[in-house]
Amino acid sequence: MESEPAPPLDGLLPPQMARRAEEVGVAKAALALGPLFVLGVLAGAFIALGAVFSNTVLAGSAELPHGVARLLGGASFCLGLILVVVGGAELFTGNTLLVMAWASRRVSTRALLRNWGVVYVGNFVGALGTAALVGLARQHEFGGGLVGEQALATAAAKVRLEFGQAVALGVLGNALVCLAVWLTFSARTVAGRIVAILFPITGFVAAGFEHCVANMYYLPHALWIEAFDPAFVAGAGLERGTLGWDRFLLDNLLPVTLGNVLGGGGLVAAVYWLVYLRRDAVRAARNPPPRSGPDA
Repeated sequence: MESEPAPPLDGLLPPQMARRAEEVGVAKAALALGPLFVLGVLAGAFIALGAVFSNTVLAGSAELPHGVARLLGGASFCLGLILVVVGGAELFTGNTLLVMAWASRRVSTRALLRNWGVVYVGNFVGALGTAALVGLARQHEFGGGLVGEQALATAAAKVRLEFGQAVALGVLGNALVCLAVWLTFSARTVAGRIVAILFPITGFVAAGFEHCVANMYYLPHALWIEAFDPAFVAGAGLERGTLGWDRFLLDNLLPVTLGNVLGGGGLVAAVYWLVYLRRDAVRAARNPPPRSGPDA
């Protein structure tokens, strides 16, 4: 019996990547509600695990040059998107690329918003659950408390962002996240996908850009520490009232989410659709396929 030929190792070219992204978007929009939600929960947990890894690596890094510390934190955060892409999960920020299939009229506005809404809630549930488990594990006490101090410092810095600044950081952050996902459409191997993810994600974290799903872990984890271990918070020197659910939701999550949608849907999905798919979409609209059936 003859063996099947091995798949080519060369990566797909950008026009092929665009068509692949469109097909992936159509498939994602057609997922049933239950699997879509569960995969959203998984993605939230996966990104949270990347945040746990990154926070642990950054703990006690004050003596390192800022750029070196951020580089190490960014490289470790890649774990989250690697788990999402290779393991299979639905991530809200990456799913802003569904704009490509929507612009080609292969996905309706209702289906697009359904996907985003269900996945966003699923991501939130997964990230919150992970934050609770990490809190119950008292991981913030590791390293003589340095891990918890880093978690609190990260959360405090995020809620202090101005609204417009948080939007801009969200735009930049998800542009790089979606570029990482975009590059994986070129890869034919697992190793290729991992390499495609590595540099954009490391860059986004090292530069201090914002990601709403990661913040669904960072802020609730710090709030958990504040609620259940106030002595630790006092020892870390965090001022009372710095954190809070209102500050998390309104001062960070809302503007960062808006920025993420603009960055992924506008700067990445819309641009590549205009370059590679718009002509085909216009041609299909002008020459619809002949109707079939008894009424044709």
